[in-house]
Amino acid sequence: MGELLGLLKVMVVQGKKLVIRDFKTSDPYVVVKLGDQVAKTKVINSCLNPVWNEELTFSLNDSVGVLNLEVFDKDRFKADDKMGHAHLNLQPLVSAARMSHVLRVSSGEMALRKVVPDSDNCLARESSISCINGEVVQSVWLRLCDVESGEIELKVRLIETCGGSSR
Repeated sequence: MGELLGLLKVMVVQGKKLVIRDFKTSDPYVVVKLGDQVAKTKVINSCLNPVWNEELTFSLNDSVGVLNLEVFDKDRFKADDKMGHAHLNLQPLVSAARMSHVLRVSSGEMALRKVVPDSDNCLARESSISCINGEVVQSVWLRLCDVESGEIELKVRLIETCGGSSR
């Protein structure tokens, strides 16, 4: 299972330019998975640019390295339609948390690192990881895969446990 590093708070902020899966629109929701933990947002009816501002909480251990998400269109009488998927590598966030301990950052705000889009991630644009009042935070826009268009904005915070990665 691995050592518990802390809580991962995932704020699903919004979606942009999501695909149409009903007649003229979609009823999107997001399913977020970390290892065997699963959480989902509420459904936003008839919207291709939904705003969820919903925080989902997961336990993060050092054996889990990727946050996965899938977007679906809620259907009443048949199986929900897929609207794309994406993933976020959590290793840069965990490494930045370790760096914040070495630098002893506990108050104020300090930029720790930048992560650029590449073939190994779903980033739509450059992302920054900062330490804000002792919490390591990453804001990201993820491009949805296997779909014509769509991006999801997340704000991810690592809340470390007392014994977590302070080595």
